[in-house]
Amino acid sequence: MKDMGEADVILDCSPVSTLMDSVKKLKPNTGKHVDQLEYSRAIGCLMYAMTSTRPNIVYVVGRLSRFTSNPSRQHWHAITRVFKYLKGTMNYGLSYVGYPSVLEAYSDATWINQVKDSSFTSGWVFLVGGGAISRASKKKTCITGSTMESDFVALVAAGKEAECLRNLIHEIPIWLKPIAPISIHCDSATTLAKAYSQINNGISRHLGVRHSMIRELIMNGVISIEFVRSQHNLADHLTKGLAKDLVVKS
Repeated sequence: MKDMGEADVILDCSPVSTLMDSVKKLKPNTGKHVDQLEYSRAIGCLMYAMTSTRPNIVYVVGRLSRFTSNPSRQHWHAITRVFKYLKGTMNYGLSYVGYPSVLEAYSDATWINQVKDSSFTSGWVFLVGGGAISRASKKKTCITGSTMESDFVALVAAGKEAECLRNLIHEIPIWLKPIAPISIHCDSATTLAKAYSQINNGISRHLGVRHSMIRELIMNGVISIEFVRSQHNLADHLTKGLAKDLVVKS
């Protein structure tokens, strides 16, 4: 019997409500591989949608891209699921409403979601008028010792982007001045408290440097940090696969 390939993605494309299975973990291929060229083509198609109007698929595309050199049947099934999700949400897209617009952001991180991988994934998204204008989902190389630390690293990355965007909108004549601090929403109360604390307990050097950076951004009026519940954190899509109820709510 012929292995599942590109044609099967097209023929069996019944819609699904979630991007990926939140229970099954994607693992490196140790058995028979599928066609690498077809797999790469499928990734390329998804990346086009991701960079155009579907930032919500950035995490799963990033995860699947890591297996391009040796894809397995499991990885191909996961790609098929993304196409099925896109078919079921063909009318979704970016929508921008209201003026003057408010620039706001959401930040999140997932700490050690793989047993054999001690790195974590951070993500942030910036919105204007309700639509995303900048987003990122990145596997971090630095090692953190807790969920709070990983959330803090993600928050600092969002803060850097906020500073760049604030400098950009300073050059836009029609943008109302003065520019208010950009609100970054975070779902970790301990991370928020750490950001506003003037005391660094010196647990780790890399966290101490980041604490100084975030404090400076706050004191200079570049950003403010607000708490948001996890189910309302729009950056959740960028750090993990979500269950159906969370996808529907967001």
